[in-house]
Amino acid sequence: MRVIFMGTPEFAVPVLDALVEAGHDVVAAYSQPPRAGGRRGKALTPSPVHARAEELGIEVRTPLSFRKDPEALPAFEALEADVAVVAAYGLILPQAVLDAPKHGCLNVHGSLLPRWRGAAPIQRAILAGDAETGVGIMQMEAGLDTGPVRLEERSPIGAHDSSGVLTHRLSHLGARLMVQVLGDLDRYPAQPQPEEGVTYAAKIDKSEARIDWAMGARQVDRQVRAFNPAPGAWFEHAGERIKILTAHVQSASDNPGDVHYRTTPGLVLDAQLAIGCGDGAIRPDSVQRAGRGVMTVTELLRGFPIPPGTRL
Repeated sequence: MRVIFMGTPEFAVPVLDALVEAGHDVVAAYSQPPRAGGRRGKALTPSPVHARAEELGIEVRTPLSFRKDPEALPAFEALEADVAVVAAYGLILPQAVLDAPKHGCLNVHGSLLPRWRGAAPIQRAILAGDAETGVGIMQMEAGLDTGPVRLEERSPIGAHDSSGVLTHRLSHLGARLMVQVLGDLDRYPAQPQPEEGVTYAAKIDKSEARIDWAMGARQVDRQVRAFNPAPGAWFEHAGERIKILTAHVQSASDNPGDVHYRTTPGLVLDAQLAIGCGDGAIRPDSVQRAGRGVMTVTELLRGFPIPPGTRL
């Protein structure tokens, strides 16, 4: 097929690779424009999809908007594509774009629709404590992830899965499903989404990454996993933010005779940095100080003491 690919983050790269490996003619890749790095004056950095498309010799286009750029839509239509494949592109597509390819636009969505429509389905599923999620290949329409689904597959959410781990798994699952659908569109007709069970996965706000120790330890653990690798769940001590990248739970029910696990939220309980929560305690395993690499808790405490009795 003659395919336009539209995607931006690392999640979309396996989908692009799979299309090429399956022999489809990817005539152009659309991605978000290059962004400035974290430091002032740093050169613009292309998105993961942008970089990979260039490696594959595919033309890359980075319009800021299809609605505001008068040349963007005619250029898109001129490609005369059979289908557009969309994976975490990041721009709202107007109806004229959705209608331009012969078979419309197909989206790789990282949830079991209609649950978690929207920008952050993987993080929201972990935060909510969902036992499973999955990927759907959706025929796009003007509504927010409301289109009919051609094919989906479920995937469990493991007790230790971070959003990074789950994103990697779902991206490869989505790549396989997309190639399967494109191989025989008639075999996978679009089926309307159920009317019940709709939830929305709002974009992650950085303020959500600050740990609220009044929550139960299991919810704090979900917060740590959902925000690893980005933006990173964090607490503050001595004027510095410390990100917790991995941790494990020690609950009051696991330790009924130990007063450590029935104590003040945010209180450091021992010399290994167990921290009291609203119910139980969390033990960080790997952490990161601002501007430094990932380290173990032992390495952190060696140069940045947080003694028992400290209130975070």
